[in-house]
Amino acid sequence: MGIKRKIINDPVFGFINLPTGFLYEIYQHPYLYRLNRIKQLGLSSMVYPGATHCRFQHITGAMYLVTEAILQLRLKGHEITEEEAEGLTAAVMLHDIGHGPFSHVLESVLFNEVSHEEISLRLMQRLNREMGGRLDTCISIFTDSYPKRFLHQLISSQLDVDRLDYLCRDSFFTGVVEGNIDSARIIKMLNVVDDRLVVEAKGIYSIENFLMARRLMYWQVYLHKTSLAAEKMLINLLRRAKELTAAGEKLSASPALAFFLEGGLKPGEITEVSLDHFLALDDYDVWSAVKAWQHHPDLVLSTLCRDLLNRRLFKMELTDKAPAASRLAKDLDQLSQRLGITLHEAGYFTASNDVSNKIYDNSDYDIEILYNDGSIRPVTQASDILNIDVLSKKAKKHAYAYLR
Repeated sequence: MGIKRKIINDPVFGFINLPTGFLYEIYQHPYLYRLNRIKQLGLSSMVYPGATHCRFQHITGAMYLVTEAILQLRLKGHEITEEEAEGLTAAVMLHDIGHGPFSHVLESVLFNEVSHEEISLRLMQRLNREMGGRLDTCISIFTDSYPKRFLHQLISSQLDVDRLDYLCRDSFFTGVVEGNIDSARIIKMLNVVDDRLVVEAKGIYSIENFLMARRLMYWQVYLHKTSLAAEKMLINLLRRAKELTAAGEKLSASPALAFFLEGGLKPGEITEVSLDHFLALDDYDVWSAVKAWQHHPDLVLSTLCRDLLNRRLFKMELTDKAPAASRLAKDLDQLSQRLGITLHEAGYFTASNDVSNKIYDNSDYDIEILYNDGSIRPVTQASDILNIDVLSKKAKKHAYAYLR
């Protein structure tokens, strides 16, 4: 009798066979399953009500896509051993375990600039010790130190399964149809030449659509000004909570959140204790605290929490340059007088910073097109509609938010 496989029904890709054996252990592991309690798009559901999907769903989709990619590359004669396939699939499944609640938004305010990639690697290393070294190949591929470098490209490059899933998934759940891409066709067009992942020429139109969809999704979803306004409020209220905690105030919070509010990490530091607290932290810790703090006597903290809970968001202005210093000073003064608070406290009701996105970055890997005669060209030279100057230029705007 063959191995009985478990199947799930994914809303984006349909029926998916779950892995067996060692990979199923990882799929069911608490480190990974915790991502069920972290939304993929953070506060974007305040703009797109359907955007309530979680990071565990994204992991499942990326896992499915990488198994499809392995199948296609093997059919084209490229050797990928069972050990390599297992390591690559594990790396894809674990690449996001370093995400905390609300993703990149809170990396600076709670985790002192420790990136989710660094935390992911530390958690993989911890899990590897727990599993007796069975993740050695996985970690080697994840860190791009494995001899077959094209395997790493499937995890992290300008055209990886991470992006192929999240564009399809985020487009589906937000309803932003411009973000939809044909990931199945792109995967069928993948090939390998000289240890580099390439796309066969027949797939160039799908790649053009992929890059344009990514550009549209950034400005319509990921950097939507209403989502940005909500994020600024969440950042500011947590900054205020940290300030009050540092002053001796005991705020209602879960043990995990309290650890980070109390300055549990030095800049760039990751400790075993901090990893334990990180693993216990998810969206619910933050929302529970915000609900409790809306009744706190501190006017700044309670107002920010109450307004965020009830979607009374900051007014957000996205402009080509920052407002004049005189405008910022005037707004702070008016807020101070209106609310009867100090200028320092009024600062929590504003936010001013640059936001940017870069659609295409070929500093590590280009998306390369393979022609029938064996020649290879970067997609920006192969396409007659893609402009490298536009794609690779960092699009930047200034975001200024303030209490209405």
